[in-house]
Amino acid sequence: MDDLNAILTPGMLVAHPERPDWGIGQVQSNIGGKVTVNFRDVGKIVIDSFRVGLMPVFDDP
Repeated sequence: MDDLNAILTPGMLVAHPERPDWGIGQVQSNIGGKVTVNFRDVGKIVIDSFRVGLMPVFDDP
């Protein structure tokens, strides 16, 4: 399976497609298929890029 988040870079805003309750998150790092995101409502979470494709957010409400 491909790295679904390969284009994400630190500072980008993202949302988890299956966890909208986490709110918007900011990418902290993207290394070796592991993306660390600081979500506003739950804190830092490490996402496996081979299992979950995060959605870039371009218009922060």
